[in-house]
Amino acid sequence: MPTIRTDDGVHLHYEEAGSGTPLVFVHEFAGDHRSWEPQLRHFARTHRCIAYNARGYPPSDVPQGAQHYEQQRQCDDIVAVLDALQLRQAHVVGCSMGAFATLHFGMQHARHAATARALSLTLVGVGSGAYPAIHRAWQRECVERAATIRRDGMAQLMASYGHGAARLQYLRKDPRGFAEFARQLASHSDTGSAFTMEGYQGRRPSLYDLTDAMAAIDVPLLIVSGDEDELCLEPSLLIKRVVPRAGLAVLPCTGHAVNLEEPLAFNRLLEDFLHQVSEGKWPVRDPRTKPESIWGPAGRPPPPDPR
Repeated sequence: MPTIRTDDGVHLHYEEAGSGTPLVFVHEFAGDHRSWEPQLRHFARTHRCIAYNARGYPPSDVPQGAQHYEQQRQCDDIVAVLDALQLRQAHVVGCSMGAFATLHFGMQHARHAATARALSLTLVGVGSGAYPAIHRAWQRECVERAATIRRDGMAQLMASYGHGAARLQYLRKDPRGFAEFARQLASHSDTGSAFTMEGYQGRRPSLYDLTDAMAAIDVPLLIVSGDEDELCLEPSLLIKRVVPRAGLAVLPCTGHAVNLEEPLAFNRLLEDFLHQVSEGKWPVRDPRTKPESIWGPAGRPPPPDPR
């Protein structure tokens, strides 16, 4: 079973398929490396595809303590995967929790195209809890959800969290695929999931406080969102407005995990994006087309409720 060792001594399980330009997949909280199977089967024909399990997701190690799961650590784990596999650069694709890690990786390691560790960045379902008015409430909910996992286990979480408002679209379209998603989520480590929910989901900063760092990203970036993924729509627009080399695709009647819910449409989007990047055709936004405000017509969002 292949593993890599991070700089803090944690072993991460990974799988790879294909050969060619590296394409690294970073999974969401409710998934693991298996969530990217529709992409590995497609893109392994043209790329060296790597999907790994985050810390806390066996067969990767489950370190003890929420401090081992924070945002910076998740970003550093992408670097650790590249370093262990001796990859100077790769296309990096992240979903939800993995999209946050991918974005932070870009902010730190893709500020200058010539020296960037990323060839491109793709963010799927990014931004849950980031909107300023709900950010603190989201953090509290994540800490409470971690306590629920410790008390009741992941099978119980699947019955609630797994049937959230942005998951029911997947259930409607593909009951068989959703059942597989449910089985995999329920099988995750209670301990690792609780630490991830508390240390990563519950402590990550709001994207609205990171606009300067996002604006410095200097590689092509694709944002993909479902139009019924309410928590991600506004943050996706923010990233589009802020990052000069960003493009935004919104899929109709679609929820959160777009790569699973609409694998054919997602694969076409990603394939076209990677082709444009490889040909040097992915554009930088013409400054004349930039909006007057990165916050949109309504202006800057209200600050969070201090309570």
